[in-house]
Amino acid sequence: MIRSTALFLLLSFTVFSTHAEVRPKIGLVLSGGGAKGAAHLGVLKVLEENRVPVDYIAGTSIGAYVAGMYALGYSASEIEEIMMNESWSDGYSDTIPRESLGYRDKQQRDRFNIPVNMGYSDETVKLPNGLLRGQTMSQLLQRSTGLVHQFGNFDELAIPYRAVATDLETSKAVILSQGSIIKAMQASATVPGALQPIKHDGKLLVDGGIANNMPVDVAKALGADIVIAVDIGSSLVKKEGLDSTVAVLNQLSTMLTNASTERQKLLLSEDDILIRPDVGDMSTTDFEIMPQAYTLGEKAALEHVLSLKGLSVGEAEYALYKNNKRRLSQRWKDSVQRPLVEIVFNNDSKVSESLLRETFDLHEGEVVTQEALEQAIANVYSLDKFERVNAEFVDTDKGRILTLNTRAKSWGPNYFGLGFSWEDDLTEDSSMSLDFSYTMTDLTDTGGEWRNELRIGFEKLISSEFYLPLDYDQGFYARTELAYELKSFELYESNAKFIEFSQTVYRGDIGIGYNFTLEGLIELGFTNELGEFKFLKDTNHYDSYGGYLKLGFDSLNSMNFPTSGNRFTLNMFYRRDDSDQSDGLMPQTNSKYSFQIEADWRGALSLGNHALVGIASLSTIDTEDIFNPHLAELGGFLNLSGYHKNSLVGAHKIFGAFVYQYDLGRDVLGMTDYPLYLGGSLEAGNVWQNKDNIDLNDLIYSGSVFFGTDTTMGPAALGFGWADDGEMTLFLFLGKSW
Repeated sequence: MIRSTALFLLLSFTVFSTHAEVRPKIGLVLSGGGAKGAAHLGVLKVLEENRVPVDYIAGTSIGAYVAGMYALGYSASEIEEIMMNESWSDGYSDTIPRESLGYRDKQQRDRFNIPVNMGYSDETVKLPNGLLRGQTMSQLLQRSTGLVHQFGNFDELAIPYRAVATDLETSKAVILSQGSIIKAMQASATVPGALQPIKHDGKLLVDGGIANNMPVDVAKALGADIVIAVDIGSSLVKKEGLDSTVAVLNQLSTMLTNASTERQKLLLSEDDILIRPDVGDMSTTDFEIMPQAYTLGEKAALEHVLSLKGLSVGEAEYALYKNNKRRLSQRWKDSVQRPLVEIVFNNDSKVSESLLRETFDLHEGEVVTQEALEQAIANVYSLDKFERVNAEFVDTDKGRILTLNTRAKSWGPNYFGLGFSWEDDLTEDSSMSLDFSYTMTDLTDTGGEWRNELRIGFEKLISSEFYLPLDYDQGFYARTELAYELKSFELYESNAKFIEFSQTVYRGDIGIGYNFTLEGLIELGFTNELGEFKFLKDTNHYDSYGGYLKLGFDSLNSMNFPTSGNRFTLNMFYRRDDSDQSDGLMPQTNSKYSFQIEADWRGALSLGNHALVGIASLSTIDTEDIFNPHLAELGGFLNLSGYHKNSLVGAHKIFGAFVYQYDLGRDVLGMTDYPLYLGGSLEAGNVWQNKDNIDLNDLIYSGSVFFGTDTTMGPAALGFGWADDGEMTLFLFLGKSW
């Protein structure tokens, strides 16, 4: 009896083993289609509900992302949770937030507010080979996948995995089968022209949809007996819709990807299953459609449910399949909790390793979290020296090795800058200026820079500055600047211009400073000005020289419409001013010493879609001489809004304002790319020529209402300002307003 039972069990085990061995291996193929990729999740849900195991998985573009996540061991519901709550549109913007920049870089961005990403070297003007660098997309993918290590082969994953990219040089498909899964996903989804190609094994890789948008052949090569292929490609647009250059280019792209898909469909046999969700006419870039695409993917899979049920396995076998996936994925999940044993800097730039290590601020012996790594990479990228920054892990018996990869901007090391501002008060006068710069970087081992600037328009400026960090951490620095500036002053009364004069300045500064934090610096130096004022027939020449102390701190997230942070500057000058005045009859000479203080503050805090902004400004000089070349100005948007720009001029200034901003665009209109603020201000201030005349009873009270927005090209606003003395202005500006 015992022998019979043992024989029965042995035969049963043999039959079960034989059945398991002969079960056809199933390969899942997920095509590219941008935002429509959520349809893949609907298909995965149906596969799991019907206990269809996936033995191999391959994908292209967004399909490579979903396939990679599934291969790592995530379930369909887990991928849905991650994917639906990720801000995919942010992956198509590589702008460093203003608040993350260093103090000096903040000031430069504010002045040169139009991003041009143009450089010059080797007697060639250079541009990036993509509109975007792909940095934010890389961070998004790393956030999705967790702190996974590099794999010797993607067969080590819970499900053997392949991603498909295109060799930009040859147009051939490149099968990615090892290394960084994040890099594989990103290479497969790098839209040529929009994102910079991924460098891999000497190749430039872009979106795999060009060469193979639905890699059936790859799944069969892995060993799949039956392929389930999901096609979410776009439909061709009818001729009525081909009415723009963009539409034609999109049509050509669709033709390429569809042609590759059609070639792959020819490889499908009668046993294979092709699922085509009804997403052809949906947008590939509007990620708001993802929930709808998910539903359509589920619906399309259910239409093939009878065929899919033919591939299902029993509950016990499917539980064994899931447990095996969980066991394999747990290996890399467990390694995440191991401490760092080494940090390697793969630095393709002239930024010192010392500065990188200090900025990265992760250390051996630490267990790195996802949040800490993301912040560390963002800190390094915010140095604004790099085209791309990412990190990769290798797990060893002793612990984790973290490699930080930094790649210098390919269009450097010498860069052009462009700034623009235009302001109109709807009268006969308007002001416009263009700013150009050319900056040569990496001139010394510590990161020396030589910047030359030109401003034309309402104000004129020519300047040349050499900035020399004195240590590899770029804490201490020396700075020398020479500048020529021409200013025009137009004073108004009752909205009519009644006085106009000009100031010409030749200035030289030399100073030494310390960046005591990312957001702040202190600088001590010597300054010399040679200049003249022209007023009617009078000309005043002056020679001013002495010492200065400058203190600056800036954590604002926007200079014009901030919702968080503070900006404070304090400038103090002790000078000797020698002047002579000529009225055409007899020259007069004068010499004096003066001490001047300039202080400005702007701070903001937000409550949901509401923001409160405070502004305060003070300038004074301890001289009673009737001629003073160091003037303070008031007038313009949020600077005594009822007055024309810089129409009040004097030696002493007091100003304060309270501003309210409501983000109407995001709260009501559903805008996501840029805010649209509806705001108002209450302001008070005045200027005085003589200190004895300062009287707070003379304060001018002003206010404004406005619509404003911040864009990648700077701020813009339309509004109305008034003052209690009857002055009123309509203002419209684009670009810098300060």
